[in-house]
Amino acid sequence: MPSQPVRSVRRTVRVAAPAHVVYGMLADAPRWPVLLPSYVHVERMDFDGAGETLLAWEFQDGRVRSSRLRRTLRPQAHRVDFEQDDPAWPGDTVAGSWSVEPDGAERSLVTLWQQTPNAPANASAGPDGLDADAAGRLARLREAAERWDRLDELLLAFEERMRVEGPAELVYDFLYRVEDWPELLPHVDGSSVREDRPGAQVVVLDTGAAGAGPAAGPDDGTAGFETVRLCFPHAGRIVFKETAPPAPLTAHSGEWSLVPDESGLTVVCAHRVLLGEESLEAALGAGALPVDARRQVRERLGRESRQTLRLAKWHAESPVRRLRQGRGGSRR
Repeated sequence: MPSQPVRSVRRTVRVAAPAHVVYGMLADAPRWPVLLPSYVHVERMDFDGAGETLLAWEFQDGRVRSSRLRRTLRPQAHRVDFEQDDPAWPGDTVAGSWSVEPDGAERSLVTLWQQTPNAPANASAGPDGLDADAAGRLARLREAAERWDRLDELLLAFEERMRVEGPAELVYDFLYRVEDWPELLPHVDGSSVREDRPGAQVVVLDTGAAGAGPAAGPDDGTAGFETVRLCFPHAGRIVFKETAPPAPLTAHSGEWSLVPDESGLTVVCAHRVLLGEESLEAALGAGALPVDARRQVRERLGRESRQTLRLAKWHAESPVRRLRQGRGGSRR
């Protein structure tokens, strides 16, 4: 059979950020979900100091796409070489590199080179699709990197924890069955769930005015927020990311995790948030500062997490409590 033609594209953009900052963002893949819009979750499978294997999940065109990346990090050269496999198209591998060159003290030239066989089944592998993909990735990287000098005040990470004396299976079942939440959680008025493949949920929650986010006003009514959730039942984890969070949030991702011990477990809800400077005053009023948004976002998300944790605790502990009471009754 004749070999397939190879398609390639090379694009370069100027970025108003130092080269070491841009390279650091490229190298720190687990942080991509809160910095780069398309990424839901990135998990590092192995790392030997230079080479690594990543599993990455992206949400594009309304679908969850997973891929495996093999990367070689070259910090001295500010370069990352990669090969990316898409399980949906076996044998269709995208190879390429990111390279960052200084363009003055606080500016950079960032180049993304990609090539792939023009697999007929994968329309995005064609020259136009490959070029559009490269342009989009460079634009999203530039937008994130040019906040570099303000990221410390715009990024927020925190977690809520609750001790549960009950089976981990019941806690996980409660967190997984998000379609039942409107009947159980006060901040959820409605929900819809689409699960096109096992463990990958696209959820829309109607949270009403109380949960519509810091930007909600008296006439907002209900707000449907779309969230992508990746469910790992054997690991006791559910990773999530809002696709279009309400102002003043630019990104919101996190994870529910179950940490068992001898007598029960601890349930943790972790949040990672990126605030949007351009929406602070529109969301919070004239003169609003990042510190004001951090406080309000922390309070709202923390309150909603605690409500969910308390219901998960009740869901898991009630059967145990009834079982203990039944045993106590049989002894009398």
